[in-house]
Amino acid sequence: MFPLPPRVLFGAAYYHEYQPYPRLKEDLDLMAEAKFTVIRVGESVWSTWEPENGRFDLDWLTPVLDGAQERGIAVVLGTPTYAVPSWLARQYPEIAGDRETGRPMGWGARQEADFSHPAFRHHAERVTRAILDRHAAHPAVIGFQVDNEPGLRLPLNEGVFQRFVDHLRHTYGDVETLNREWGLVYWSHRLSTWADLWRPDGNQQPQYDVAWRAFQARQTTEFIAWQAAVAREYARPDQFVTTCLAYQHPAMEDDEITDALDVTAGNPYYDMQDALTLPDPTPDDHEQWWKTTGVWALYQSADRIFSSRQEPFLVTETNAQAISGTSENRPAFDGQWRQAAWALVSRGARMIEYWHWHTLHFGAETYWGGILPHSGRPGRVYAELARLGAEFETAGSLVAGIAPDADLTMVYSMPSKWLMQKYPPLAKPNGDPDPTSYHRIFDAFYRGAFEAGRQVRILHARRLHDTGGERAGLAPDEAAGRHPVLVVPGLYLAEDSLLDWLAAYAEAGGHLVLGPRTGYADHEARARHETAPPRLTTAAGLWYDEFSNLPADLPVRSAPGSPLDLPPGATATRWIEGLTVTDATVLAGYEHPHFGRWPAVTTRRHGAGRVTCVGTVPGRDLARELAAWLTPDPASGWRDLPASVTATTGTSPDGRRVHVVHNWNWQPVEVPAPVALTDVLNGTAVTAGEPLPLGAWDVRVLVAH
Repeated sequence: MFPLPPRVLFGAAYYHEYQPYPRLKEDLDLMAEAKFTVIRVGESVWSTWEPENGRFDLDWLTPVLDGAQERGIAVVLGTPTYAVPSWLARQYPEIAGDRETGRPMGWGARQEADFSHPAFRHHAERVTRAILDRHAAHPAVIGFQVDNEPGLRLPLNEGVFQRFVDHLRHTYGDVETLNREWGLVYWSHRLSTWADLWRPDGNQQPQYDVAWRAFQARQTTEFIAWQAAVAREYARPDQFVTTCLAYQHPAMEDDEITDALDVTAGNPYYDMQDALTLPDPTPDDHEQWWKTTGVWALYQSADRIFSSRQEPFLVTETNAQAISGTSENRPAFDGQWRQAAWALVSRGARMIEYWHWHTLHFGAETYWGGILPHSGRPGRVYAELARLGAEFETAGSLVAGIAPDADLTMVYSMPSKWLMQKYPPLAKPNGDPDPTSYHRIFDAFYRGAFEAGRQVRILHARRLHDTGGERAGLAPDEAAGRHPVLVVPGLYLAEDSLLDWLAAYAEAGGHLVLGPRTGYADHEARARHETAPPRLTTAAGLWYDEFSNLPADLPVRSAPGSPLDLPPGATATRWIEGLTVTDATVLAGYEHPHFGRWPAVTTRRHGAGRVTCVGTVPGRDLARELAAWLTPDPASGWRDLPASVTATTGTSPDGRRVHVVHNWNWQPVEVPAPVALTDVLNGTAVTAGEPLPLGAWDVRVLVAH
């Protein structure tokens, strides 16, 4: 982990250049009064840095840096390469990204450029070096953010396509190998020469799509690594280099792109007001997107950011006021900003930075509310966040870089997600293909664990075993010790070696949980020719070769004598695999005249460990009880909490145990403390078993004695 100041950094993106009138001193004084310790600057205004080709204006930022330094506020300096100036688009029209072959995107939003084009790279490097040469050495600057939310688009430019062809040629060697590996005998797609490769626009071959999406992600990784290398030429040893990630972007693989960075930074946005209520009122079929809905989804956002490097992270953007378009005006209830910020910190955030300081008076994001409203006068939001800033100051180093606990670990597969976006196994309620199928499967297990009061670690599939890359994987016995319960849902694409590793993990003592679609295809998205779950049938004690979509939920009941005690409302949703038991134990089955022939959940001892199979996308009750059965002793120690209360735990850098307890509701509650604790923010001691009061939308930060 890159060294950072010994407290949670707290602040906002600050755009002095966007202000309608000069107010730098007033803004910085207000920030200091609110206990701000960091601002992010400069990343959005290439045309301000370079108003015309080759003419630079670099000194306008100096008063901002000097003013921040005078008040003890650190600065993250951004490079502006994601927002191309109009003069560059006019003089070099060839840099426009093609949305389809031969159809360039119109200029007028952002990230319209093909960032691999030599003309773009030349100008991007020139402006980046000019900014860094002028400002990198300023003592207020603690780090650099290169670009911004990369991977927004999948450009289909000629140069990009030709590099893709070269990539395939280097990977497969000759067209006959590609023909064989991709199964191009199908629909007369066999190539006679590399010039025969068709464009991505109309492609319907899954093997092509997997390779194309992975190539696009690598292009983004290469671009960010290139710019990070430029920044490091100017960086002091105590300055970090990062970029901010939007985790839903299509041309980005987060755990690969962060290999080139010093620390992960992410931008979790979330719906507020009733969307942060527990019990969760959100319909089960609600579609998550760049802005999540539900308390569980907020926590998952944090766990996704932690997963990129498996270490504490920075939040470079999150909600100040209402976020999104002109019709999305739902700023938080009192207390909800505290709750969300402490939730992120409890899962490893080392910085909470809001987007943004002052609500804009112009542009597409006029109603993406800042900490200050359009009037510029401090109001309710400022007061709420000033309280939070004081709390971070009081908590100090104790909560800066918490290593969050995990009751179970979930394996995440970006290639499987990509494939399911174009070739979904699940359907929407109206029968249309559901491009969010991967997360429908993955989220069902995550949400169940959350609602059971369990904490989750997310681990990318490529981190599990050695695939010949720069990062060595985990040995199965090491993984069984570090991740005793490993849940693998939706891992549709998997190499033989990964499936063998999963079997070895269970044999070494781990509890392997296989969810729907796991391992059904190989790394090229070719359906395997053995019975499913492939290479795991012996370890699982079952097999299947039939599966079905479910147009409606099915009741699921515990098998006689099963340790999985399901409530009457437990259901299977969306999907069923026809699990045929050889020597596994049935834990639960379906109530249905046809599907009742197959079990819903099975388990079997394998070596020193166990393999449990879940043949459906579990409904909330089933998923919750499954998580509770998998992990009967939650790491937090908090049990039988009211439905509105969550308790998250982790270890401070100095080894102390931190407990963060939330009440996500209007109704005050009391919960008994599992151990002796001290309130970090007010010094109150709480003995084991003593009721801990929580007000409406409250959060308590505690440290174990």
